[in-house]
Amino acid sequence: MSLGQQLAPHLPFLRRYGRALTGSQTEGDRYVRATLEAIVAAPDQFPRDVDPRLGLYRTFQAIWGSTQIDEHDGGDLSAQGSDQEAIARARLARIAPLSRQALLLTAMEGFTVEDTAYLINVDTPEVDALVADALAEIEQQTRARVLVIEDEPIIAMDLETIVRDLGHEVTGVAVTRDEAVALAMEDRPGLVLADIQLADDSSGIDAVKDILAQFNVPVIFITAFPERLLTGERPEPTFLITKPFQRSTVKAAISQALFFDQSTVPAAA
Repeated sequence: MSLGQQLAPHLPFLRRYGRALTGSQTEGDRYVRATLEAIVAAPDQFPRDVDPRLGLYRTFQAIWGSTQIDEHDGGDLSAQGSDQEAIARARLARIAPLSRQALLLTAMEGFTVEDTAYLINVDTPEVDALVADALAEIEQQTRARVLVIEDEPIIAMDLETIVRDLGHEVTGVAVTRDEAVALAMEDRPGLVLADIQLADDSSGIDAVKDILAQFNVPVIFITAFPERLLTGERPEPTFLITKPFQRSTVKAAISQALFFDQSTVPAAA
């Protein structure tokens, strides 16, 4: 099997990581594209002593690290004028980017602590500390009112618990498209957690589209059908969690979604 064939199944998830890290599909894809170009240009330098997925992310991390200037000074490869980057710069003034990478790689991408240490080039014991620092700092910066769109009662209750454990408020739980839109219009949320398949066979995707037509709000899709969103043929959600999920994954996604939300940007000192 060629290297390209080995890497292909992992590309949608690398794109997810890139989007979560940068807060933008366009910017995340720039880094993924640069990663693939580097592999094509020098295939002999691709790490062959590790799993292909690990080698792919390692190459991405190298590209990311080489193009970041000093994020605490607000400089990087991305367009300085974009909304996401302006928000990120306000956040990054208060949180180390390495901590965010450790959080995303472990909680969202599912790498072990050992693999994450390899990817970000730190000692294994440091990874747990970096993750804890990221969660503590992001949670301190962000508070939101959250709408849950989920028709499975047990899952909905679990999501409510996770949201409240993070210090956020739940505005309501919707089980259908119409109910979701009505709740959003009645009590505008600062974040939406949405399933795709709802109780009356309506679509969480359509519910989110209806809500976004009225106002902008960060959205996290939580679904057993990620292939319906990770098509590569249209704009994809920045934050996508696959069922069954780990609580830590949902917490990381919520923290990252709010990390790039304008309404919770900390005031300048």
